Amino acid sequence: MDVSRETDILICGAGAAGLTLAVDLARRGVSFRLIDRLDGPFAGSRGKGIQPRTQEIFEDLGVIDRLAAEGGPYPPQRAYRDDGAHDDTQGIATSPPTVDEPYRAPLLVPQSRTEAVLRDRLAEWGHRPDYACRLTAFVDDGEGVRAHVTGAGGEQVVRCRYLIGADGGRSFVRHALEVGFPGKTLGMRAMVADIVLDGLEPTVWHRFHEGDMQRQISFCPLPHCDLFQLQAPIPFDGAADLSVDGIQAFIDARLPPGAIRVRAVRWASDYAMNARLADHYRVGRVFLVGDAAHIHPPTGGQGLNTSVQDAYNLGWKLGAVLAGAPAALLDTYEEERRPIAAGMLGLSTHLLERARQGEMRRGREVHQLDLGYRGSSLSLDRGGDPHRLMAGDRMPDAVLRGAGGQARRLFDLMAGPHWTLLLGAGAAPVAPRDGVRAWRVGLGGALPDGGDLSGLEAGGCVLVRPDGYVGARLAAGEMGGLAAYLAAVSVPF
Repeated sequence: MDVSRETDILICGAGAAGLTLAVDLARRGVSFRLIDRLDGPFAGSRGKGIQPRTQEIFEDLGVIDRLAAEGGPYPPQRAYRDDGAHDDTQGIATSPPTVDEPYRAPLLVPQSRTEAVLRDRLAEWGHRPDYACRLTAFVDDGEGVRAHVTGAGGEQVVRCRYLIGADGGRSFVRHALEVGFPGKTLGMRAMVADIVLDGLEPTVWHRFHEGDMQRQISFCPLPHCDLFQLQAPIPFDGAADLSVDGIQAFIDARLPPGAIRVRAVRWASDYAMNARLADHYRVGRVFLVGDAAHIHPPTGGQGLNTSVQDAYNLGWKLGAVLAGAPAALLDTYEEERRPIAAGMLGLSTHLLERARQGEMRRGREVHQLDLGYRGSSLSLDRGGDPHRLMAGDRMPDAVLRGAGGQARRLFDLMAGPHWTLLLGAGAAPVAPRDGVRAWRVGLGGALPDGGDLSGLEAGGCVLVRPDGYVGARLAAGEMGGLAAYLAAVSVPF
């Protein structure tokens, strides 16, 4: 047994949450190790919806173009009636992008491809996941975590400063911490499978017997391949036969025999739907992210997105604390993300009830653009009159223009692991600080045309966190609070 390997962060689980956290830590220069008990990458389409807010995150991480190339828009839904007729509708709400919301429609990308894009991005930083590597025990001694890891080379002891449990709904880390996972079983079991078939055109999402939980079945074409994702409720009792013959018999029992012919099954799973939320996201030096902290029905495409945003919230805070910020900053991870997950569970469960009644339309409520942290202890708002943009809100994009008239997207200025300080016209000078990029907006500034830069008042400032949310909004007479705020999050002076 190896005596020890040292690293700042040990991430247990190389799914979407673990990979997102790893990419964010890599660009911050934080040392970490990413392990996964599976023999290799996940191969299915399971979490296939990338919501607009997550697309903004993936833009910041440098992968949105690759994801768009791997995916596509959601196809129209074709609902079949018992008489054989059908109606085509766009069940997923879409609208044209705007300046402040450049992504306003979900992107359909099979989960395996999303994770492959993140692995490729991670490789560009010189890192890769260690597969067939299992966490078997750990001890938090207050100064760090001693983790026992078993892989192809035998057992190792890894000494890390923080351990992250991104290891799914059956999380070993959560169980070892004895963190409660209350919630409920939702009385529904389902099958999901990626199959090659004959008999359906690949331009629409085919839905049969909507609202009839004994016969309901759907086939969603996946982009850039010959696969359809089959989804259907199944009985609680008995084992599901996920072979080609088993899935063929299952389809024939719900549709006219022979109407659809299954040629191959690339991946398949069956599961019982639950809604559960961990009592705590942090115990000492150990954190839970993603499905290890919350599980939910798949309705509304919220799970993978919430998991990615967990990791994005935690990543910058870990980086700050490792650079010298007070350890208490890490308490705000649970403070901010657990209420978001509680709301997501409520939304997903509500959408499941609507789906049981045959209602499949999804609107802005699933886009996650309106989520924020106004009540967080990290949100400081002394911006004068109440405004539609407040501390804790997602910072909208904007088009600013430099002295020569050249256009600059605000998201481009924000991209990267730094804080972004926007100073209004006439604001007092602010000394340069490592980790903060400052821009003077308005007359006399580097960006004299601020466009429709919401919330920025003359003489005041808006300070945007590394995760794209407004940390502080200060009016001209409150600028003295900026230095104290930055000191509390330990942006180095």
